[in-house]
Amino acid sequence: MAAFQNILTELNEGILTATINRPESLNALNIATIDDLKSLITEVYDYEEIKALILTGSGEKAFVAGADITEIAELDEMNARNFAENGQEVFALYENCPKPVIAAVNGFALGGGCELAMACHMRVASNNAKFGQPEVNLGIIPGYGGTQRLTQLIGKGKAFELMMTGDMISADEAKSLGLVNHVVQSKEELHELCNKILSKILSKAPLAVGMVIDCINAVYSDEDGYQTEANAFSHCTKTEDFAEGTKAFLEKRKPEFKGE
Repeated sequence: MAAFQNILTELNEGILTATINRPESLNALNIATIDDLKSLITEVYDYEEIKALILTGSGEKAFVAGADITEIAELDEMNARNFAENGQEVFALYENCPKPVIAAVNGFALGGGCELAMACHMRVASNNAKFGQPEVNLGIIPGYGGTQRLTQLIGKGKAFELMMTGDMISADEAKSLGLVNHVVQSKEELHELCNKILSKILSKAPLAVGMVIDCINAVYSDEDGYQTEANAFSHCTKTEDFAEGTKAFLEKRKPEFKGE
């Protein structure tokens, strides 16, 4: 793997754990870290030995506490658009990754951190996690897709409330709203559960898993989601995994999928 400036990586049995490592700034997303995130997800796409990704933050206090305010303070109308579009492009790579991506949220996930977590396919949080889009406190709005993804995940009314008040919510409230899949008690349990979920997913047909991601994302795109589903379903039937899966079912044994 490439060397990253602000991300630590560890690959174990196909699951890559990537830790955003700027503890002195609560893992805030500066431009260098956004560049690291782009390089990281590109490697997840490209390398066959990487089957899934867990994204987390270093330390006990924060997943990502937001964007780097020292950089945001320097923005003007011209470069702010590029700033937002670049972040949106990088986060879309996570959302559309054909391999499963889980955010392991330990502590604050605010602003850009909440947006990054929402770009992942699932979110698992420790009980000290806090979520929020507090950008209105700075006189701006979310710029990395937060206005869209938060609304998709929790609904229009509550999204209005959280983004217009800038309030933070607890991990338990985030779970009750559908923003978080699971809440656990410690950072150790957080990583155990993320690995357990991904290990189960990795026992399934990888091409089919990737197509599930495509079809679910089509719900929120300009595509005809039903046609996307029909096309993906049809494509599955010409794969070796389909032949293996149906044969294994009829023979009453576990399938051995190869992603072909």
